[in-house]
Amino acid sequence: MLNTRVKASPKSPEKMRVRRDTLTAYAFLAPFLLTLLVFFFYGFVRAVYFSFTDYDLFNPPKFVGLKSYINIFQDDKFRIALTNTLLFSFVTTTLQTAGALLLAVVLNQRIRGLMFFRSAYYMPSITSSVVITLVFLWLFQKKGIANYLTTQFTQYTPHIVLFVVVLVVAQIIQVIFERLREAKNYVPEHREATSFDALARIRRVTYVHWSDPLLLWISAAIGGIAVLVASFMGWIQPRDVATFDFDWVYNTDKLFGLLPIPLLFIILMNTFTTIPTLMLFFLAGLQGIPTSLYEAAELDGATPGQKFWYVTVPQLQPVTFYAVTISLIGTLQMFDQVKVIGDAAPLDSIITLSYYIYNYSFRGGSSLAGMASAAAMILAVLTLLVVLVQRQFFKDEVNR
Repeated sequence: MLNTRVKASPKSPEKMRVRRDTLTAYAFLAPFLLTLLVFFFYGFVRAVYFSFTDYDLFNPPKFVGLKSYINIFQDDKFRIALTNTLLFSFVTTTLQTAGALLLAVVLNQRIRGLMFFRSAYYMPSITSSVVITLVFLWLFQKKGIANYLTTQFTQYTPHIVLFVVVLVVAQIIQVIFERLREAKNYVPEHREATSFDALARIRRVTYVHWSDPLLLWISAAIGGIAVLVASFMGWIQPRDVATFDFDWVYNTDKLFGLLPIPLLFIILMNTFTTIPTLMLFFLAGLQGIPTSLYEAAELDGATPGQKFWYVTVPQLQPVTFYAVTISLIGTLQMFDQVKVIGDAAPLDSIITLSYYIYNYSFRGGSSLAGMASAAAMILAVLTLLVVLVQRQFFKDEVNR
């Protein structure tokens, strides 16, 4: 008995410490768990129950079975909202992911004023979506700056074409000249180089890329001078075109007969505001890629495009999986920007499932909360299915 008491004595304080730590952890988690319990689990159970009733927010709900779900699929507005939601989610997720990755690659370079550019590009992400929506409405109105720039582009097309042609030709000539000159001067050194650093140094010196920034600036200057001379000599003139007054918002047309123009407007707006957030994830991932991989690729003669495709993209696969997942979930539940635009656009062109649920729940005088709850359940199932399908494309990351 004496030995048992001696052995149990040091464990009791340890158990008390573990118990005390556990209670402390639960105390810190309690506010979040309580919120989750009330606003998610309780709300979800209530929504499931209401989806099988004719609840209208004012009278006691009556059980109607699957009638709400049947009515949903017979409602034209629901089919339009479902189509718009899927289109919006697919296009926006693609644009956001690709744009965020490219922006992160650019901002991962050692350039002057890097912190300023990173802060400037992140600003849209912390700006109110209401403010961003109003700014975009102003930019894309019929007399807005988007239509003005389009008119100017059409009017000065000859100048732009001449500038691009001269720039490309000048760049090609300069790169070929530099490659021939450097190959003549440095190839013998390359043969004599034996160390890793010497090989890397010579590779950087002797290989001039087609997109070399310094040569590109010189080519742009040559192109600008060519345009000025051609304009001064009267060889090219601005075209006489009508003012472009395209209505981006109140428009019933569809791009390729599929994507409503106002929904495309919201896609551009949502992409602009969400890319900075995803960019941070990719930027963190880029800084974790070993530089030795890029050095090895350089020694093998890989171009910047090959290094991006065969080194950067595979190394960022875990980040890409996370970015695509949260982007899919966010776009499937998009609501605020459609609500802010409101009557400024035709409802059928912008309605999404989230807005459909809101519209049927709180429309004045005839709330259809039962149907709205059924639509919410369908949206929840759709989100789960889309994420499960997306996981099939990232099986390696899921199984890690």
